[in-house]
Amino acid sequence: MKRITIFGREGCGFCVRAKELCEIRELEFRYIDIHKEGLSKADLEKTIGKPVETVPQIFHGQQHIGGFTEFDAFVKAELEKKAS
Repeated sequence: MKRITIFGREGCGFCVRAKELCEIRELEFRYIDIHKEGLSKADLEKTIGKPVETVPQIFHGQQHIGGFTEFDAFVKAELEKKAS
C-alpha cells in the first residue's frame, strides 16, 4: 500500500481515528495539521479539486480517498484483496 497522507486539525475526533487506524494496521502515514502548516480549506480545495467542508481529507499516494468513513472502507477493501 502506498503512503497515506492525512490532512487534519487538532481536536478533530475523526482525524484521531484515521491516525489510529493507520497505526493499528501498521500503514505508513503522514499527518499534516492544517492549522500548524497554515493551510486553509481553499488550499485543500486546490489540491483535491473540489470543495472541502471537513477534515480529515485523506490520500493514498496521490489518490484522494475522502474523509474517515471513506478511508475506513478503503482500508477494509484493501485488506480483503490481500486476503483473497
